[in-house]
Amino acid sequence: MRYRGFNLTAVWLLIGVNFLLFIATLINKDLIIFLGLQPASFSARPWTLVTNLFIHGGIWHILVNMLTLYFFGSFLCRLIGVRNTLITYFAGGILGNVCYLFVPPNSLPVIGASGAIYALAGTLVVMMPNLRVLLYFIAPMPLWVVVLVFFVIWSIPGVMPGIAWQAHLGGLVLGLAAGYFVRKKGRYFF
Repeated sequence: MRYRGFNLTAVWLLIGVNFLLFIATLINKDLIIFLGLQPASFSARPWTLVTNLFIHGGIWHILVNMLTLYFFGSFLCRLIGVRNTLITYFAGGILGNVCYLFVPPNSLPVIGASGAIYALAGTLVVMMPNLRVLLYFIAPMPLWVVVLVFFVIWSIPGVMPGIAWQAHLGGLVLGLAAGYFVRKKGRYFF
């Protein structure tokens, strides 16, 4: 596996845009409806397939997502480069949203970057499954265990109501495929 140039600018830019839009939605709640993905109004607002990745429903939602984005995104940038990390991030988020649109039940609006972040996590799991990470900054364990635990907690229907498990699943599947492609072929997307 080759080492690519490391540049956190893209990760920090994503985090910055997310926080700016979070503040904007605190000021104007209508932005959540305008930028969030709603299956019933998707044909009238197709941009929400991407814009919902930048909208979060509360302080804990954005803090957890951005902290995870920072760690997974910065690590993945070092492994496969900024461009490929961004491709994985957005492709995972979009595929997650498509899954949400077509896998019922899906009537509620969906917001958040979780599908995109699961794509980064899935890529890392395939590339470095035994990477030791600190769960809650305390318990060291392999990355694959951490991703599996959080996928189960945040994605199994009925465990946490109101969670778009379809988006998590779509992002994770894309990430696993991307990681497999990179690991098997020994090359990057572009």
